[in-house]
Amino acid sequence: MFRQQRVEYKTTNQIRVMRKAGLVLSRALDETVAAAAVGLSTHDLDGVFAAVLKSEGATSNFLGYHGFPASICVSVNEEVVHGIPGDRILQDGDILSIDGGAIVDGWHSDSARTVIVGTPRPEDQRLSEVTEEAMWHGIAALPKGRFVGDIGCAIDDYVSGVHGAPLGILRDYVGHGIGTQMHQSPDVLNYRTSHRGPKIKPGLCLAIEPMLVLGGLETAVLEDDWTVVTTDGKRSCQWEQTVAVHDGGIWVLSAEDGGASRLAAHGVTPVPLV
Repeated sequence: MFRQQRVEYKTTNQIRVMRKAGLVLSRALDETVAAAAVGLSTHDLDGVFAAVLKSEGATSNFLGYHGFPASICVSVNEEVVHGIPGDRILQDGDILSIDGGAIVDGWHSDSARTVIVGTPRPEDQRLSEVTEEAMWHGIAALPKGRFVGDIGCAIDDYVSGVHGAPLGILRDYVGHGIGTQMHQSPDVLNYRTSHRGPKIKPGLCLAIEPMLVLGGLETAVLEDDWTVVTTDGKRSCQWEQTVAVHDGGIWVLSAEDGGASRLAAHGVTPVPLV
């Protein structure tokens, strides 16, 4: 996992195109999350997402990826990641992570959000809020940090310091570099380790995506060869954004406001590319 591989550093113009992909993705996720309701199938949500991408002239980087049959992953309750949309009907209280990506002019974006359908269980609401905030702690580490490993340290320190019942940070699945491909070097760990990773410098683009669970960290892959579940059946949560480091600072490419509203609490002001 920790073998150093070549990192693809982007030019300013390339990051601008990635921003276009990120905005399309943000709008597609907006509509998909808004559509999530009791009685709909996960296949219905995939259709909503795909329609937005089509209307924007973008393509999905999930559909056909190593044979994946849909435009998004919809992971429900104990499903961690890579859930395949199908005929599963959403029930009141379901927690689902919706993970999608878009390609514009050959450049990729990747983002995930969690939504709770109907009446949330308090422990699920807390799980989602902590996971999302952990992601923003990781993003906020970019302008201050020296190495990619600082992101995982920031996420781990935040989650470890949260009051109440402890939450687990999954180690089997991590963030990644992104650009001309959806998954690139480097790995972006969500936990503290002695591995520092490459230096943080302009041109670095990352998908930061912590995944937290209410129970144990052990996971298994179902017979469909995609869907990852917690082996103890406890619920899971994922949040993700695509972020660029450039000469002026950082910019969250898959957030409409570049991350400004959430990063302000961390003393970080994202800088747009003009």
